[in-house]
Amino acid sequence: MKQCVILAMCLLSLTGFSQEKSFNEVELSISKWIDGTLLTPNALEQPNLAIIIAGSGPTNRNGNQNFLKNNSLKKLAEGLTKNGIATFRYDKRIVKQILNNNVDKDMMFDDFVEDASDVLNYFKALDKYNKIYIIGHSQGSLVGMLAAKDKADGFISLAGAGNNIGDVIIDQVAQTAPMFNDDTKRVVNSLKEGKTTTDYPPALASIFNVELQPFMMNWMTYSPSDIIKELKIPVLIINGTKDLQVSVSEAEVLKEANENAELLLIENMNHVLFEIEGGDLENSKSYNESFRTISPELITGITSFIEK
Repeated sequence: MKQCVILAMCLLSLTGFSQEKSFNEVELSISKWIDGTLLTPNALEQPNLAIIIAGSGPTNRNGNQNFLKNNSLKKLAEGLTKNGIATFRYDKRIVKQILNNNVDKDMMFDDFVEDASDVLNYFKALDKYNKIYIIGHSQGSLVGMLAAKDKADGFISLAGAGNNIGDVIIDQVAQTAPMFNDDTKRVVNSLKEGKTTTDYPPALASIFNVELQPFMMNWMTYSPSDIIKELKIPVLIINGTKDLQVSVSEAEVLKEANENAELLLIENMNHVLFEIEGGDLENSKSYNESFRTISPELITGITSFIEK
């Protein structure tokens, strides 16, 4: 009996040891609006650092929104840190504003770029990292490449558009709601010219709400393919073949603009970084399925790029 108890205690001890984290986790406030999580590998004194920038909407540091929890960016950060790369992921400023019930209605796309620059400058000033890379997911791809220019050691576009967001919207509406194609083109052209409009179908209000239009106009002043062309640092462009929001063709536009960039297309990976075996229904449901694991190829691909 005594031997059984000793054996059980040994097994419990081994289990506890195996569950110890291989990294240190610290919460940081970078600026008035930006809070995030820094993960640092235990075994390395001066690791490389990857700053992860979330996509559109009120997306938090883990890749989640109010009713969509997948923890995709948290899983990306932990996967990279387990491979020896420090990571910092942060809530977009609108997340904190919503929590404080103080949303800035005059928020612009450039505010997100300023936030990303503040994060990059903060870590550069610490002088604790070998090299600092930016990983921008979806909308965060354009934000990241603007912040990375002349300051980061490398840039990774993850499910980022290559075309102007206005043209991307026109293409998406043409595919999903072709009856609104002409209206979409008209409104996008007006916004590109710097003119707001109230003349749009109610069905498109989520895209063209009058309060959103100044933000959209600011966003439309940038062409991702033009920006990525100017980057003189190592660039990796990643897209999944089952991304419902950003097609592989967008990644190819970015690659064509920067001939020195590497292109990684991951079979069956969707927009929230999961590998999907089924059709669109499984794909859509996965946005709220935090039990899934993200693509292993994504982790190995980014790790190989950073550690070259």
